[in-house]
Amino acid sequence: MADLWSSGRSEAAKGVEPLAVRMRPRTIEEISGQRHLLGEGKLLRRMLAADAITSIILHGPPGTGKTSLAEVIAGVTRRHFERENAASVGVKRIREIIDEAGERLRGRKQRTILFLDEIHRFTKAQQDVLLADVERGTITLVGATTENPLFACNSALVSRSTLFRLEPVGVDEVIVTLKRALTDAERGYGGRTIHVSDDALRVWALKCDGDVRRALTALEVAVLSGGDGRGRDDGALVIDRRTAEDSIQQKAAAYSVTGDQHYDAASALIKSVRGSDPDAAVYWIAYMLEGGEDPRFIARRLAILASEDVGNADPRAIMVAAGAWELVERIGMPEARITLAQLAIYLALTPKSNASYAAIESALEDVREGRTQPVPIFLRDPNTSPDGVTHGSEVWKKRARDDEYSHDAEVQTTLGGITAQDYLGVNRSYYQPGESGAEKVLKARMDELQKAREALRRLVRDSRKP
Repeated sequence: MADLWSSGRSEAAKGVEPLAVRMRPRTIEEISGQRHLLGEGKLLRRMLAADAITSIILHGPPGTGKTSLAEVIAGVTRRHFERENAASVGVKRIREIIDEAGERLRGRKQRTILFLDEIHRFTKAQQDVLLADVERGTITLVGATTENPLFACNSALVSRSTLFRLEPVGVDEVIVTLKRALTDAERGYGGRTIHVSDDALRVWALKCDGDVRRALTALEVAVLSGGDGRGRDDGALVIDRRTAEDSIQQKAAAYSVTGDQHYDAASALIKSVRGSDPDAAVYWIAYMLEGGEDPRFIARRLAILASEDVGNADPRAIMVAAGAWELVERIGMPEARITLAQLAIYLALTPKSNASYAAIESALEDVREGRTQPVPIFLRDPNTSPDGVTHGSEVWKKRARDDEYSHDAEVQTTLGGITAQDYLGVNRSYYQPGESGAEKVLKARMDELQKAREALRRLVRDSRKP
């Protein structure tokens, strides 16, 4: 394939370009990570092998290789490559690219790839200009975005594209890329004697958080700043762990309080607590807080979980959650992190039950599906008479007599008086407690109540027999 870095770039320009730019992959094999897309037999690899590339949208965190992959696709397919940024390109330029692409296709039978970085910033006018030619195949659109295209991009554009998500690059793959930069004499530091410790490489690979560009920039900073400053007798540059840490500084979590990370991290937190893993729960709280998440959002999500996933297995959980939420509101960060950690650990380790959640969902389904039950006459408020029954009338008095007062019931259980009265009118069981925590006790009490009520109803039925 053609060397994309040799076309349109002078030797002087190559010398001043940042290392991360110089080391951009030229072939599929040089792309770090993304085996789920480019491994043998994977969809994108098959599309490239068959030269069947259609318009695609690449999305994922920064530094995962979206731009590099677009350029490799252009090189592999030998298509003309145009690169623009959706935040700055205008309709006039888009029309020029489309016209040129049409002429190129008719004249030289060569297709054109239009790579649009930050495609989520496309305006409605730009989308309208592109849609028809994307559909006809005049141009092949390759978009790149750090946002979720299903939410951030125009639905018409998304429907005409294949979506590929790029994942953060793994530690081992980042190290491979760093070693390639150290040995590549043309684009990297292969022409110099540089000794980088394994610890230093690992520091960069860990702290870059899957962002290869950030790791390469750290390597470049370490080299340009003279390594550890001591050097060796043979003039070699030495980079140790401490130098590596200085060159990359504190890593920042790849987190957006309005993007996918917000929802993904919240999901990870809830599932970790539900799965009774306090260590994972505390980690995801730290991840969210370091990313700038509102601690009140975390408290709110945990309060919901206290009812949804703990429920009556531990009735104290909802009170602990309410207290923690109030404290988070009052004290704020950074101290609120301790309260959130305490709450998450408690919820993770306490017994779990979703019986309360299942009960209300089942009841709501009955109501929504049209199986609504009228309120029995003896349960209605005697002070309201929509059916014309006046207060104190004989009908009203009969209603009052039919309403059996539980506290005066002849049958007493450990939970109080029990009557034969039916409060629903249909045989439905919504709350089904489990065997975890306090629900085991509640289940025993429900069984006791049910047996007592059924015995009373049998007596009532027998008394009515002729």
